[in-house]
Amino acid sequence: MAETKKYVRILKAPCRSIWYADKIGSIFPSLGTWENAYKVDSPDRALYIRKEDVELIVTEKRPAKVGERVLLIAPTNTKGKHRVGDVFTVREFGETGVHVTEDEFMTLWHKEYEVIVNNANKNEEADGMESVNQTAIDTASTVFEKVGEDYIGSKSRFGDILIGAPYSEAFVKAYANERKDVLVIPQTIEYTAFLHNEEMKKVAKSGQEAIKDRAQARRDEIVEQAKADVERLKENNIRLRTFNISLEVNRKDRSVEAIAKRPKSNRAFYGIAKAAPNDCFNVHIGKAIALRRALGLTVPDEYLNAPQPTEVRVGDVVQYSKRCATVVAGRPSGPSETKLTTANGLATRIIDDSREEVGE
Repeated sequence: MAETKKYVRILKAPCRSIWYADKIGSIFPSLGTWENAYKVDSPDRALYIRKEDVELIVTEKRPAKVGERVLLIAPTNTKGKHRVGDVFTVREFGETGVHVTEDEFMTLWHKEYEVIVNNANKNEEADGMESVNQTAIDTASTVFEKVGEDYIGSKSRFGDILIGAPYSEAFVKAYANERKDVLVIPQTIEYTAFLHNEEMKKVAKSGQEAIKDRAQARRDEIVEQAKADVERLKENNIRLRTFNISLEVNRKDRSVEAIAKRPKSNRAFYGIAKAAPNDCFNVHIGKAIALRRALGLTVPDEYLNAPQPTEVRVGDVVQYSKRCATVVAGRPSGPSETKLTTANGLATRIIDDSREEVGE
């Protein structure tokens, strides 16, 4: 009986900070499941991926038949044109290899591939949601995913959609009326239609404000949780004399490094947290993530996926045009004509809400 293997291919990532956000399209050997995630064998260590973010590929190690689909797992004869994870359909069979339809003159040796025995186009946990071309997702400026009655923001080039936040259908329609290249998965509403119902626009606007208020409140809770978490972990290590903890903040690099050093030893463990380019940096959340990584502890999902701030406060660092300024007494330091909400018609972006200098 042929040997069966399982792989998972990354289709999407829920946020930019998750470890596989830059590995879309890559495949990893599956080591099994744990609750709603796949455990995979990565180059560094065993890691977990949400089931809804991948497709499962089941293979058999045997010579392929004409018409079967094969998964490239050890490319040696592709002349650098293809990579691990590419899929081909067998056109002709030979004693040493197979010819594939994607390249008339290319042969895959039998040792280079495994035969796909499941439907590689669907997730094992597929619930009937229709497949959306990844190219369309990459091209779209804004993407929403329908979950129940809500539309969850999953991508925003404009920066005015909260990733992971729920939106109403009325808001999505009104938003699509004012923006271009808005994609909804699955395509359940006419999201490109122009709206003439002013009442619906008012409902959408009020809904957006409520969402922003909830997002800011949740971020505040996470920041306070992170502060308490860091203090608790430091106190525990002092009391138990397990590690000497130090935390180094690099604001220019928007990162935090934690060092956990064994007392009376040169042995040390390191953890790093770095804000994604489009994320707001918060030193307290960064310290909690870095310290937990240094100590080998699980990093709570809320630290990695904290909502972006929606309210500008004294002590925040904001970006307007190509410059940055710290908010002092309700206004950024700098040119007096600069406003908090706009600068030369561009929305102000909060890039650091640590507010350590104002004791928050």
